[in-house]
Amino acid sequence: MKQTHIKVFATGGTIAGVAGSATRKDYRPGQIGIDDFVSEIAKIGLTARLEGQQFANIGSEDMGPELWARLHVAATEAMADDECAGIIITHGTDTAEETAFLLDQTLATTKPVVLVGAMRAADAVGSDGMRNFANAIRVAGDADAAGRGVLLVMSDRVFAARDARKAHTENVDAFKGYPRGPVGHVTPTSLEWFGPAWREGEAARYAFFKDMPKVSILYAYAGMSPDNVAQALGGEAKGLVLAGFGHGNAPRGIRDALARAVEQGVPVVRASRVDEGLVDREPEDDTANFVAARALNPARARILLQLLLANGITDPVRIQSEFSRR
Repeated sequence: MKQTHIKVFATGGTIAGVAGSATRKDYRPGQIGIDDFVSEIAKIGLTARLEGQQFANIGSEDMGPELWARLHVAATEAMADDECAGIIITHGTDTAEETAFLLDQTLATTKPVVLVGAMRAADAVGSDGMRNFANAIRVAGDADAAGRGVLLVMSDRVFAARDARKAHTENVDAFKGYPRGPVGHVTPTSLEWFGPAWREGEAARYAFFKDMPKVSILYAYAGMSPDNVAQALGGEAKGLVLAGFGHGNAPRGIRDALARAVEQGVPVVRASRVDEGLVDREPEDDTANFVAARALNPARARILLQLLLANGITDPVRIQSEFSRR
């Protein structure tokens, strides 16, 4: 039987981290090379043929545009390779949701693209990296994984990039999905999807740009000063995302300052610092031309606004329509 060919792009993170002790709390991310990792996974007996490429070996707190651009080029080339059935990206968990969402919006959906990480270093007691990676192989090698956008695999669950977010600092089941929850359940020997593919044959939604416009996130807090808005604009932000209270709320002075920013041509998206819940439009959005983030948290709202601005979409009404169809 012909082996499924899967390309693995490694970026480091905890899944490639080493503590030097099975019980040590701190560790160094990105210490194990992809060739060594692939050799270890081969001992499990999985039949997939893995082709590894080391893009970086960093903690994902250092992930950014340059590496995103390289990953995008490599994933695009892999999509065009008839021998390649799927793509896995090993990634630190801190910014995995941002990388996953960016690629989800800028890649076609013809082949599975799966991000995978770990919450415990490779040499820690109860390390979850090898199982997560085996699960990612199961997902990336499944033809039914195509047409679901970019996926993230952690703790025997499959999440869509549009929904995935890190919700715990330490637990192995650190990720949740909102509003849809997991889209599948996976183990090294089984895979069950919870519904049909929703993006079959869909082309990339937006063109990818390495140098995207600067968009700043403003985190709301009691007593927040309008100076925060001025500082963001002074830093040449081309768009602003409010991580607001509750339903995307903010002190009156902040709202007024944000409304003035919109008048100056700087789009403003209202998101929430709350873990779950939709941010719907409200009457003031119509008068101030704010955009409601809907189900996107501030991190993903920032990525989407960057993509929209980079693709020449600047009208608040059009921006809202793009946010509303996530």
